[in-house]
Amino acid sequence: MKTRFPSHQIVTLAIAILAASVTFSAQAEDVTVGGLKISAPWARATPKGASVGAGYMKISNTGNEPDRLMGGSSDASSSFEIHEMRMDNGVMKMRELANGLEIKPGQTVAFNPGGHHLMFVDLKNALVKGQHVKATLQFEKAGKVDVDFIVESIGAQSGGDHTMPGMKMQH
Repeated sequence: MKTRFPSHQIVTLAIAILAASVTFSAQAEDVTVGGLKISAPWARATPKGASVGAGYMKISNTGNEPDRLMGGSSDASSSFEIHEMRMDNGVMKMRELANGLEIKPGQTVAFNPGGHHLMFVDLKNALVKGQHVKATLQFEKAGKVDVDFIVESIGAQSGGDHTMPGMKMQH
């Protein structure tokens, strides 16, 4: 006896499979080196003509010694900087961390919009949603670590911004 599925169930199943494959294939992979784990690297798309872009991620130190993110490089830009944003007397200020950023044992540092972030300075091309930005992070002890940043939408607030235009999501 053959089982027949109504066409709307087949279409729903096909959409679910497509959405899952887009989500899983577009996520950047976590990277572990020594006691450091770099998770969920992503960057924001930039408008045409922009000279800078921003990258985000989480860095966890599961080791017994502190390490320091000193800088890095990317083929997408001429230079690469570590920045922080914070409130100072009611004014949001951004500054480069010239001495890098320490990650203590047991600590996770989140690079998010409005906080710590990487700056891709003097972009060679616009960062386009769905593309990847290859970068090399330089740590004081762990050395050089290659990381692949997935580019999300211009207004994304976090990585994994994989909604499809016109598709309504219910929670």
